[in-house]
Amino acid sequence: MKIVRTVAEVRVARASLGRLGFVPTMGALHDGHMSLITAARAECDAVAASIFVNPTQFGPSEDLSRYPRPIEADLARLDDAAVELVFLPSPEVIYPAGFDTRIEVGAIANRLEGAVRPGHFSGVATVVAKLFNIVTPDVAWFGQKDVQQTRVIRQMVRDLDLPVAIRIGPTLREVDGLAMSSRNVYLSSDDRAQAVALYRGLSAAQAAWQAGETSAAVLRSLVATEIAKTDGAIDYISIADTDTLEELETVPEEGAVVSLAVRYGTTRLIDNLILPPRP
Repeated sequence: MKIVRTVAEVRVARASLGRLGFVPTMGALHDGHMSLITAARAECDAVAASIFVNPTQFGPSEDLSRYPRPIEADLARLDDAAVELVFLPSPEVIYPAGFDTRIEVGAIANRLEGAVRPGHFSGVATVVAKLFNIVTPDVAWFGQKDVQQTRVIRQMVRDLDLPVAIRIGPTLREVDGLAMSSRNVYLSSDDRAQAVALYRGLSAAQAAWQAGETSAAVLRSLVATEIAKTDGAIDYISIADTDTLEELETVPEEGAVVSLAVRYGTTRLIDNLILPPRP
């Protein structure tokens, strides 16, 4: 495994790697990240990963300073997975002195997470575009848990004609259903036990959809009922078009995405499930 920290080093190392799969991360790696590495390995000649806690996607009151950074453990996991190339830049490498350009993705980035976290997806799109330009992968993998992020990146890649194929890996969950997330380490033991309500709520909506329910209001209410049994504070519950993330009143035969953001103490969790098309 080769670890590189500068743009020039990446470009030299990348030249000999053939068809390259890429998994950009902010570190604090868990099995969800590693499943993306495995998927990339199956499709490509070589796999690259990046670890970069991107400051431009954090708001002024968010958790940038305390975001987990277990770098040695992360590098050990990537080494065990035989990742060929790890890009480990500093903020000064990604945003050198005088940097003054940002990508604005538009409507899909202004809903849901974008409405609660203004500027978040501009930061995401900008850093992902930079990483694509530096690493020049053929294929890049992202996790379904960050469903809006996947849609924003697909939109950016399409609109800017970036030569990268985007793959989405399924959400990996703990035994009790909680979606794997680097932020789960923030949860107290009590909050951790209560946070399973996110998956219970999503599952209740999914079961109702499968039983024939099409009212988005009813489905949202089922999710909210499960969260209300806990101390969670709801930021949003969404029943939206699978591609555009526009809110729906009635779920069409083609299905929808159910997503939510809930706070337990100081920890903010997001999750989602896709309601598949009806047979």
